Amino acid sequence: MKAQGTNFDSEFNLTANGKTLGLKKPVVMGILNLTPDSFYDGGTLLAEKDLLAKAEKDIKDGAVILDLGAVSTKPNAAEVSEEEELTRLIPALKLLRKKLPSVFISIDTYRSQVAIAAANEGADIINDISGGTFDTNMLAIVGKLKLPYVIMHTQGTPQTMQQNPQYKNVVTDVFDFFTRQIKAAQQNGIEQLILDVGFGFGKTLKHNYELLAQLKKFELLGFLY
Repeated sequence: MKAQGTNFDSEFNLTANGKTLGLKKPVVMGILNLTPDSFYDGGTLLAEKDLLAKAEKDIKDGAVILDLGAVSTKPNAAEVSEEEELTRLIPALKLLRKKLPSVFISIDTYRSQVAIAAANEGADIINDISGGTFDTNMLAIVGKLKLPYVIMHTQGTPQTMQQNPQYKNVVTDVFDFFTRQIKAAQQNGIEQLILDVGFGFGKTLKHNYELLAQLKKFELLGFLY
């Protein structure tokens, strides 16, 4: 994440659950996949001891945020019910919240009811690959939860996103998406936003490089990315 802070205070802080995370300099997020079918570590963190060991290693290696995902969003990933997502997520979240009370925990979900359940167990950030487009209640819910929110851009769904993705201009199209979703988020009372252009989510390799080459343009939006 790069700090660019016109919509944050001068120290670029995120706040949640009585904790403060300074983002004046880039920080590291450790990824903990609670799934049997994620990109490279599917099925490796299903036991509590393995999950806790990975979390502790990530923190030792410099991570200050741990991101928990209970639904694989790789291309052509199988759909998972909300009930199954909660079954995977909540025990892991409870464990990490108990063992690592001072660490920021982010929840990778596009479902508003999962966001509520996670917030009730002490989650600090909601990280939504759809930027509020898969679940029309998400923005309103996060606004009520008063948690930081990651708006990511994706084209299509995980099941379809890599089936010939096309843009008029990928940088302009993603920028326009953020403009719309930032406005909608603010209208729902969300004040702390992080933007994620979504490399590889509904994008070809060429699209990814075009976004990377013009990342600085997104500073015009005035949020972290």
